[in-house]
Amino acid sequence: MAGVTDPRTAPAPTTLGELRDSGAVYRTVKAELRANLLARLAAGEPTLPGIVGFEDTVVPEVERALIAGHDLVLLGERGQGKTRLIRTLIGLLDEWTPVLLGSELNEHPLHPVSVWAHRQIAEHGDATPVGWLQRSDRFGEKLATPDTSVGDLIGDVDPIKVAEGRTLGDPETVHYGLVPRTNRGIFSVNELPDLAERIQVALLNVLEERDIQIRGYRVRLPLDLLLVASANPEDYTNRGRIITPLKDRFGAEVRTHYPLELADELAVMGQEADLVAPVPLFLLEILARFTRSLRESSAVDQGSGVSARFSVAAAETVAAAALRRAALAGEVHATARPVDLESVPIVLRGKLEFASGEEGRETETLTHLLRRATADTARARLRGVDLTPLTEAVSRAPVRTGERVAAAAVVSALPRVAVLGDVARRLDAGGTEDPGPMAAAAELALEYLFLTRKLAKDESDDETVTYG
Repeated sequence: MAGVTDPRTAPAPTTLGELRDSGAVYRTVKAELRANLLARLAAGEPTLPGIVGFEDTVVPEVERALIAGHDLVLLGERGQGKTRLIRTLIGLLDEWTPVLLGSELNEHPLHPVSVWAHRQIAEHGDATPVGWLQRSDRFGEKLATPDTSVGDLIGDVDPIKVAEGRTLGDPETVHYGLVPRTNRGIFSVNELPDLAERIQVALLNVLEERDIQIRGYRVRLPLDLLLVASANPEDYTNRGRIITPLKDRFGAEVRTHYPLELADELAVMGQEADLVAPVPLFLLEILARFTRSLRESSAVDQGSGVSARFSVAAAETVAAAALRRAALAGEVHATARPVDLESVPIVLRGKLEFASGEEGRETETLTHLLRRATADTARARLRGVDLTPLTEAVSRAPVRTGERVAAAAVVSALPRVAVLGDVARRLDAGGTEDPGPMAAAAELALEYLFLTRKLAKDESDDETVTYG
């Protein structure tokens, strides 16, 4: 609530009278979100921290929808950060909000809506107990599945309460579902098109009239919440699986997208990937370029999309491959090298949907695109560096590397040419006694010379590679 400064401690009022005397006022969730959002905008603070790549596209549209007080649908292919964005909205709620202690509907003490709440206040008056709800507890979420029922979302008659002697006409025999239990909060329906059409009908009143209907009861509960849904645009627009009246009731439709810039792709990987070993930045750049090329490839089903989780999983796979290689080679410190990239096409091809006619060529396609991303990254990073001395030296004295070759062995086999110092500086491999970064940088230079047909590359059965 406004004026609360310590986020760890709930405010002091514990009764309705104390709350009223403190000057508290009731405001709707949407008014609360609007006020807090405008305050952040005025202060120049991030409104949705942690959301990468949407700053100039998606975030402004979401901000306008919240200021307008609209329920919204986020449309986008898989892995575009829709769920993360929805959960970030929680940060725009007040840190603490008062509730009637024991209320199933999180009712504000100054705005009771249920029969139970009115009876509590009538019995106890200003001594009615008040509790405080932290904003993290004001979020409800449901993954739409075909077996979801109206009872799950809205509610149903509770047979136990009937058995205790209540009549079927008593509104307190109702067991409320997820939506009313998120009253005075944010409720999210993920993958809304997967919800059966007859169940979608149950949400019509929630979005427009702001009440609920249960088993013929005339339950008038003016729900106070923000409803946010996510959907795949193919489901939403082509298959027609969201009923028209429900689409009409959402106030805003916001399209999400994959990162538009290479820097955004790298930022997502840096934010989300849990790396078990150091991965040089240029290797992450290769994976980012690789992911972006997959999104442009005709061999991949673009209707299914290439999730941002792909690049995150690729980075984690490369780090794991480096740790495994270090254990096999007896290295104390593991640092990822270009040789570790070879595990990505094999391990992650199952995360992609390929276009028809590409059966049997999946690994070949991925390997080709990964090599192209490697060459593009090396070209960008080593632009202006003359690698001719390295080419000539390796032609005379081949360099052996691979999964079974330790970084120290790679470095000791490198020719003594000055250009390797330039390569190390360009690839941030200097200033450390660990041979891993230097071995990784040299491998990239050698692989680039191979991809540009300046050197030959011989792969042996013992998992070693010789450039010469």
